[in-house]
Amino acid sequence: MNIGSVNYRIGKSIGFQLATILFAFACVVPLLAILFYIVKAGITKINWHFLVNVPKPVGEIGGGIANALVGSVIIILVASVIAVPIGIMTGIFLSENRKSKLAYWSRLSVDILQGVPSIVIGIIAYFWLVKPLRGFSALSGSVALAIMMLPIVVRSTEETLKLLPDSLKEAAYALGMPFHRVIFKVIVPCGISGILSGVMLSIARITGETAPLLFTAFGNPYLTTNITKPMHSLPLLIFNYATSPYNDWHDLAWGASLILLMWVLLLNIFTKLITRKWKVQL
Repeated sequence: MNIGSVNYRIGKSIGFQLATILFAFACVVPLLAILFYIVKAGITKINWHFLVNVPKPVGEIGGGIANALVGSVIIILVASVIAVPIGIMTGIFLSENRKSKLAYWSRLSVDILQGVPSIVIGIIAYFWLVKPLRGFSALSGSVALAIMMLPIVVRSTEETLKLLPDSLKEAAYALGMPFHRVIFKVIVPCGISGILSGVMLSIARITGETAPLLFTAFGNPYLTTNITKPMHSLPLLIFNYATSPYNDWHDLAWGASLILLMWVLLLNIFTKLITRKWKVQL
């Protein structure tokens, strides 16, 4: 092998490494630019008054986002209560019945549901819940978000449980444990890391969704905890205030954007911590 050929291969390898570094940096730059701009525009708007007060009427200076903060927490909490048990149980079924026809069609439905646009889910929730109930409500918004959460929870649960060795179940069955105890006392605890990661990722996924809530929760300028009535949320507040002609509302939108960004960031960090703490070595 001549020296020219060796130098060519080394140069080609270095060039490829530089290209991958360049493209990786190109992916990070837009994210850093967005983070910098939101932090720069929103950090000066956040204070205690901003967090504990409701928005002021048009023409009055000040106000806060307390109604949107409380509304987001309630809507996401109700959506999680609806989606997480159904998603985990479906994931368990798919992992335990991998070759049945019902599992095949269920898995296909989950994959299709994951690709449905959020605005379409909002319209469906509007015709399923808002019109029959004759009014917007936080509950209908939670149902729409729960539908969006389901595919992530189902697939993360299924893929996590499929990684567990069959010897765990065989050992539990050998001890005389019934099926439900094997699942909830052995299999699920061993895969709790992946399951919780999927749950947290699904919550982070719906935290910033606006389109479904436009058709369901609708928004409310007042602080309320009644899930059968319209309720505000951070994405709705940002959308409404960012498109308004008032500078004070623009300031509220930037502050709310930073709060929402930090919320999603903390959820992702929490997910990483859960994964590391409860990771099972197989």
